[in-house]
Amino acid sequence: MNTPVIFLIFNRPKPTKLAFDEIRRARPPKLLIVADGPRRDRPEDVDLCEQTRAVLRDVDWPCEVLRKFSPENLGCKQNVSQGLDWAFDHVEEAIILEDDCLPDPTFFRFCEELLDRYRPNEHIAQVCGSNYQQGIRRTSFSYYFSRHAHIWGWATWRRSWQHNDLSMSAWPQLRDRGWLKQYLGNSKAAFYWRKLFDDSIKGDRDSLNSWAIPWTFSCWARGGVSIIPEINLISNIGYSKAGTHTSARSTGNATPRNYMSFPLKHPAIIETNREADAFTEETFYYGSAFLERCFWAWRLPFSVSTVRRIRRLTSGFLEAAHRLMRSLKASKHPK
Repeated sequence: MNTPVIFLIFNRPKPTKLAFDEIRRARPPKLLIVADGPRRDRPEDVDLCEQTRAVLRDVDWPCEVLRKFSPENLGCKQNVSQGLDWAFDHVEEAIILEDDCLPDPTFFRFCEELLDRYRPNEHIAQVCGSNYQQGIRRTSFSYYFSRHAHIWGWATWRRSWQHNDLSMSAWPQLRDRGWLKQYLGNSKAAFYWRKLFDDSIKGDRDSLNSWAIPWTFSCWARGGVSIIPEINLISNIGYSKAGTHTSARSTGNATPRNYMSFPLKHPAIIETNREADAFTEETFYYGSAFLERCFWAWRLPFSVSTVRRIRRLTSGFLEAAHRLMRSLKASKHPK
């Protein structure tokens, strides 16, 4: 393996060790570690952050290690965005893992080969390791193209990250022009993402503490697409009370990690898979088409955090209903 790895950590030593063990197996030549500091109102963070950082002291293979350890808590949004700015000042491209993303060993080779293949193509924004299709195969190739920038295990180039706009400065003007509905081609999807984008730029304590929403916007604003593996290569093991944007009751990415077969089968045309993207919108982002339709039709003034709590409470029922609908559809249209 020749590609650098950026590892994002905070205060969870156990999942950090599991993810780090996979990085050790891959033996990258350069490891860039970005660590957030303890929160002032959480005294237990001091010890937990130290335990987490201690996991990474044992780099026992030939490797250049660079560290950006914050002495104070910056929060997810600032720490990750500043950390990636710092990392891409040192490297041209990298594979990026958070402490709760457990990759299959083939994830690293998958990313490395596609970083090399699509390096000159600025239309490709990133390579993803996660697949949210719940086992549904979308193509006969090793991967497909998507507008969704999944960040549970991913890789990108400096040339892409340099366009990240954390403040989303272009969003108000694009919003007022109706750009999002035109870009997504779906009124419901446009309403959902408009809510996320608006919540991200509030500038108060209710703002979304997420770097991933501005990154998604930055990709879309430039018409960038992502590469999605045909099978899921990442298991998210961070669903607990300690998670910043997750909880123990969240379902998350329930699909287990799997291995990628090589050599890779490459699609001949770069175009987004609309069916796969629509499925991701309805099952991962909306929680259900019906639930999202209610928000859209009634214009309910719910915050994003409230919507996510409702999703968690209804997720089990919604997933069962979706499986039943797929089963009924399959019985009506047997292959």
